[in-house]
Amino acid sequence: MGRKTAQIVVLLLLVLSLAACSSGNGSGAKAGNNGGKTDGGSQTPIDEASTATLEAWGKAMKERYNGTEINLAFASHPSTESFQKMTKDFEALTGIKVRWEVMEETYLKNKQLLDFTGKTGTYDVLMVDGFWMSEYGAKKVVEPLDDYIANTALTPGWFDYEDIVPAYRNGISKYDGKVYGIPTAGETRFIAYRKDLFEKYGKQPPKTMDEFLELAKFFNGKEDGLYGVSMRAQRGIHAASGLMTVMYNFGGGFIDQKTGAVTMTDPKTKQAMQFYVDLLKNAPKDVASYTHEEALSAFTTGKAAMWLDATALATRILDPSGSQVADKVAFAPTPEGPGGKASALAGWNMSISSLSKNKEAAWAFIVYMNSKEKAKDYVTGGGVPVRTSIYKDEELVAKDSSYPVQLEALNDANVLVEKGISWIPPHEKLGQILDRVGYYVSSAMSGEMTVDQASEKAQKEVEDIVG
Repeated sequence: MGRKTAQIVVLLLLVLSLAACSSGNGSGAKAGNNGGKTDGGSQTPIDEASTATLEAWGKAMKERYNGTEINLAFASHPSTESFQKMTKDFEALTGIKVRWEVMEETYLKNKQLLDFTGKTGTYDVLMVDGFWMSEYGAKKVVEPLDDYIANTALTPGWFDYEDIVPAYRNGISKYDGKVYGIPTAGETRFIAYRKDLFEKYGKQPPKTMDEFLELAKFFNGKEDGLYGVSMRAQRGIHAASGLMTVMYNFGGGFIDQKTGAVTMTDPKTKQAMQFYVDLLKNAPKDVASYTHEEALSAFTTGKAAMWLDATALATRILDPSGSQVADKVAFAPTPEGPGGKASALAGWNMSISSLSKNKEAAWAFIVYMNSKEKAKDYVTGGGVPVRTSIYKDEELVAKDSSYPVQLEALNDANVLVEKGISWIPPHEKLGQILDRVGYYVSSAMSGEMTVDQASEKAQKEVEDIVG
């Protein structure tokens, strides 16, 4: 079972390369409660006035939890590195000692679940992929956080939960209507385009899928060595991921997420697949071998007029040391399709282990690291933005021109969330589904079969997989 889980995690990471016990003594997180003597702290109640500023909050936390040690299980990730840089100041402010355990993403879930099933309770704070949250919530691996968030003494106004981008709050951190994580990093997908070429030929960035295809055709071969678009499309999981980038904008899907029925032959899914196949006729000739890395390389070396992939890759597009088009690029959200607006959504959370003996100290760590007050320090240290205020910060926008468009794309991602649709369908055999869908998408791209034939074959195979 552990090996299967690890394999699924690996597959999900490829797609994205771009997801209850009570607190303390049972009442510690309730608004207005002091939490008793949990976490080794004092009996002194915490009132809102004593935590109104970061400094005052730190003093209150030190009086309560000084010397408490918390253990973390995190993935190797830029956000983790930034949080580690902030740890010394947190420890000095609160007196809470932090012990980091950082590992590759492929091992993290297994390690966390083994700790839970073995009832070891080694960890207090867990880094949790948004796509694990339903499983973790259902199994009570992590603590519900609604009471912590509502407790204005433990969670002062300077934390500002509502400032976190709605798509992340609503789409990667909840299960069964409850909050189980605080978003720490995430991504969606959007278009990068050559603004110099668009200006030269009097073109505007695409707002609809029809315009996207028309522009890809227009620029394909317009200049020597230039192609219309670059995207991931390697046979298998990357081709499935590429299709998903546009699929929901047509109203399609692999599986009806309400009924569980396979929908590969749904006209909307077939329309999306036909669009994807037609679009990539205007990509470099070797696009069928492209992962996100090759797709990015084709764009940053000036071979394509447009690119559609993960927002997390924008920094590499804008880095003049590695991108030949860094000063010639602008960005646009994923175009609207016949099915409306939609965009990808993935991300990480900080959660409290349900087995933690130091829940309030763990929450203090989460509050500090993910607060609006410290958000700019986090991002400038290499962290990935999750807050609306950061995406609108003039100084940061001046350094990364993609920020306003990322926020717009995340608003589009929230449209999908509000429809009750997870961008990556939640299914225990998801890896197999993506592999087979991607196989047939690739077969349609190569001309081995028509889109209709590919859809029919994918329908049958996915039905066999899901049983």
